[in-house]
Amino acid sequence: MNLNYTPEQIAFRQEVRQWLEEHVPEAPLESFDTKAGFEQHRQWEKTLAEGNWGMVTWPQEFGGRGCNLVEWLIFEEEYYRASAPLRVNQNGIFLLGPTLMEYGTEAQKERFITRMAAGEEMWAQGWSEPGAGSDMAAIRSKAIRDGDEYVINGQKVWSTRAVYADWVFCIFRTDPDSERHRGLSFMLVPLDAPGVTVRPIPQLDGLPGFAEIFFDDVRVPVENRLGEEGQGWQIAMATAGFERGLMLRSPARFQETAKRLVELYRSHRNDILDLSIEDKVVQSYMDAESYALATYQTASRLIKGGNIGAEASLNKIFWSELDQHMHETAMSILASRAELLPQAPAAGEVGRWLDGFLFAQSGPIYAGTNEIQRNIIAERLLGMPRS
Repeated sequence: MNLNYTPEQIAFRQEVRQWLEEHVPEAPLESFDTKAGFEQHRQWEKTLAEGNWGMVTWPQEFGGRGCNLVEWLIFEEEYYRASAPLRVNQNGIFLLGPTLMEYGTEAQKERFITRMAAGEEMWAQGWSEPGAGSDMAAIRSKAIRDGDEYVINGQKVWSTRAVYADWVFCIFRTDPDSERHRGLSFMLVPLDAPGVTVRPIPQLDGLPGFAEIFFDDVRVPVENRLGEEGQGWQIAMATAGFERGLMLRSPARFQETAKRLVELYRSHRNDILDLSIEDKVVQSYMDAESYALATYQTASRLIKGGNIGAEASLNKIFWSELDQHMHETAMSILASRAELLPQAPAAGEVGRWLDGFLFAQSGPIYAGTNEIQRNIIAERLLGMPRS
């Protein structure tokens, strides 16, 4: 791996930086877990799409720039350096989009991808069910074919962004007699379809970042199935690879947090009595840089035709626990001031740290719990037997 950027990559970085400096909103947007904030972020997605920055790795005909993964990493570094708004449509652009590229028909790509990149259609993820969280093979919700349609019944839970989203991608059991990984199919469902009920679930901060979705005789056309009937598990595992691997959590996100943590420590160092805090700050910075270098190495391998498989579980554990460690360290530095919520008049930067701390607690749970990821690592990477 060559750690030096090419002249073309340097020029690309400058182009990204200049555009972001001209377009990133001066004032922070409201939380996208509020209705007003969700619409503000939707407008930001549209602004990105107008500059063909919606998802730079996508082909130009779908609103992208045809960039490779190293250029995407450069874009992400500049994006977080500019403190640009978080991507509210991340379920679509980072997870479903690549899945559609690989498994979708030409008609499906034409129908969904451009609108996704432009922020015209926002996507929720609907995999988990009561009794089938990280163990997606235990899914019981059914989609039974009736002519040119599927009739869907069942429930999804912990569906991210579902409260205000337009669509949800799910897997359902299309063979009612099947068990575990067999007989599942991947479906795209409009959330305004008759028979769909969305109930918000409050997060730790009280905002509805998640939802339950109930399906009561919901009819969707067969063309909303992604891939072949019964291929849902294979497709879902490809999507999970994007979620746990490179795309959902770029290194830049954690590098910027590490830089902020260093500045926070410097501004409070005279008040800190616990000498171990400095070691934790230094370790956080080193870990964020290590993750970035490892990701560049993986990106370089993929560009040369390699693939990422079960090792995506290593990534997922590392970045989720790194995020927790950094925010826990920040809470220790801030002491009692860390209790100020972001909306408190005197919160300032303190409230942002608390908001990040609360969200970081979900990291080891979403995208497959870290306990499940350790099982995958033990069995598929280390060759250990099932207990």
